[in-house]
Amino acid sequence: MDELTHYIGGKHVKGRSGRFADIYNPATGEVQSKVPLANGSELDEAVAIAAEAQIGWAATNPQKRARVLMKFVDLLHQNMDKLAEALSREHGKTIPDAKGDIIRGLEVAEFCFGAPHLLKGEFTEGAGPGIDMYSLRQPLGVVAGITPFNFPAMIPMWKFCPAIAAGNAFILKPSERDPSVPLMLAELMSEAGLPDGILNVVNGDKEAVDGILDHPLIMAIGFVGSTPIAEYIYGRGCSNGKRVQCFGGAKNHMIIMPDADLDQAVDALVGAGYGAAGERCMAISVAVPVGDATADRLVEKLAPRVEALKIGPYTDGNDVDFGPLVTAQARDRVLGLVNSGVEQGAELVVDGRDFSMQGYENGYFVGGCLFDRVTRDMDIYKQEIFGPVLCVARAENYEEALRLPMENDYGNGTAIFTRDGDAARDFVSRINVGMVGVNVPIPVPLAYHTFGGWKKSGFGDLNQHGPDAFRFYTRTKTVTSRWPSGVKEGAEFVIPTMN
Repeated sequence: MDELTHYIGGKHVKGRSGRFADIYNPATGEVQSKVPLANGSELDEAVAIAAEAQIGWAATNPQKRARVLMKFVDLLHQNMDKLAEALSREHGKTIPDAKGDIIRGLEVAEFCFGAPHLLKGEFTEGAGPGIDMYSLRQPLGVVAGITPFNFPAMIPMWKFCPAIAAGNAFILKPSERDPSVPLMLAELMSEAGLPDGILNVVNGDKEAVDGILDHPLIMAIGFVGSTPIAEYIYGRGCSNGKRVQCFGGAKNHMIIMPDADLDQAVDALVGAGYGAAGERCMAISVAVPVGDATADRLVEKLAPRVEALKIGPYTDGNDVDFGPLVTAQARDRVLGLVNSGVEQGAELVVDGRDFSMQGYENGYFVGGCLFDRVTRDMDIYKQEIFGPVLCVARAENYEEALRLPMENDYGNGTAIFTRDGDAARDFVSRINVGMVGVNVPIPVPLAYHTFGGWKKSGFGDLNQHGPDAFRFYTRTKTVTSRWPSGVKEGAEFVIPTMN
């Protein structure tokens, strides 16, 4: 059995704590490797190395830092197949979906090529007599990212690429469920020319997380995961004086207006609801058709599509629609929620609970499930299922449909499908959700815009990637400079004002 390592100071380092977590093959249920779980002294070592390395890295001009990321992107392309296979083996995603995971992170690295421009400050000449004023954007020092299992390539790159481009050193604590790709990314960054100690991967569990939250040299923390953990990390990190951004859970609604192209809407719902087995924070989990006629037609078209989904391990080829859930616990939780939906009166139109695949009976598979007539008091509506389950919650009219996402605790993503520009504009203007799609089911912004949810989906005032990332990973220093001419006239005891 393979024993993974940490990656500290530009090299692989064996764990010393004596504690390990098993890494499973989600398709078979077999343990395929184990990962060390760091203790406090191991984290301290990584942070000390990072802090020392960061001084020289911050003094490196931004163009040279950007060139490291240029080489890194080239290496990602060269190693795409290897990375995707490792990702699929531990997570369970299909190979095409795994490559999409990597490419979405790669695109953020490409955006960071623009670091020299994004880090420019401002300058005012002649702010007062003989006075110039200017601002600098400077790195924070050592920063950290705590990233989830569902995007083991993309989200680490969303965090460390802008942080490193801005001149920081980075401590990455990836999910212990699928840590191989984060370790591979750190290797590729070293190969691209990143100095030792600037990107460190410290594997661990809550002990490592708490160590990051409390460490006096870690100045900022980015997190993606469930809302309860996001609230915990945000509260504890902020109380320790750190800059913190946390992105939590979601319950994403897609409104289908009576005038929508239903074939297009069904295609969107199948991909957005069941892709990656529903383990996406931007997955559409609630379809809201407006009017019973729209709902009846939608469910009639959806049911055979859900029944026909091809489910299997990534090794079965690129035509597999989705694979297993990441762990047995994740599978059992999803099945428990589906059972609760039946018990609470929702109509289970397509039942995937008994899905089993010959040769993979011990895998963590759940077949596609489709509920109709879901109401807001049901657990399957209130909770983020994070599985291949789509709920249809009918609305009598547009205003009732709008209230469902508006009154939901989460505000990550939402969408409307319609041919009516007026309805779309009204929806975009009024909806209290951070990312909105118009005839687009998963409105994840491209790398040069920012990603972030509202309400209980996001904590902190700056989003991920795009310009916000460079604001988050830097602080502004404002300098007022005066070079007086003539003879010094003596001390000035009054606050300077502009005459």
